[in-house]
Amino acid sequence: MKRLFILLAILVCTQDMSAQLFSKERVQNLQNFDKPRFSYGYILGFNFYDFNFDYNVPEEGDPLTEVIHDESTGFSVGLLGNMRINDYFDLRFEPMVTFSTRNLLFNSTDFEITDTFRSQREVKSTYVHLPLLLKVSTKRINNIKPFIVGGISTSLNLSSNEDNPDDNAAGQFRMKTNTNYYEIGFGVDLYLYYFKFTPSIRGVFAMSDELVRDNDPLSPWTSNIDKMSSRGIFINFTFQ
Repeated sequence: MKRLFILLAILVCTQDMSAQLFSKERVQNLQNFDKPRFSYGYILGFNFYDFNFDYNVPEEGDPLTEVIHDESTGFSVGLLGNMRINDYFDLRFEPMVTFSTRNLLFNSTDFEITDTFRSQREVKSTYVHLPLLLKVSTKRINNIKPFIVGGISTSLNLSSNEDNPDDNAAGQFRMKTNTNYYEIGFGVDLYLYYFKFTPSIRGVFAMSDELVRDNDPLSPWTSNIDKMSSRGIFINFTFQ
């Protein structure tokens, strides 16, 4: 009987807490914050860039290369311009500068993987990232409002080396300067006492080939790569 009484007490407390968290009306912060047509803010965040490689089928005698790659954590800073369409739709422009580093290991039949100069490349990138996004929100629940977001973007890679005449034979890895992406993600608006805070996570996927091939058509670094495209995850914290 004692255990039954304790179990009933726990169930009653749990139901009461659930009612307070999800059903009880609370005082809303910043009640008119979303009413203006235009609003602005700034963004701080982290990024995790990676590459996706597609390979050609090599002909007999051609070097066979597999690229082993890993990503590291970068950071992002940016601004937000938001145009309200209605209570559920917003159009957002989020220009950002992102910094990232990716390490590539070229495992080629043409050279030993232990040869560091030939097999390893550190790819440092500084992007001016320009996304145009549609934000679709739910109804505001007390002081939170979940949403999904998606759109397209373009970027300018300031560290691309696209116009560098040297290639991998001289230790220079080259990428195209301009790239287009599609993006999709989700987040939640948190209405605090003095400002709105929005954590979000977004996937970013390049739609084009970013690799600049080496001058030698039989290069052991790039000859059997059909397509190289970036993909990444952005974790952003927006303050308005």
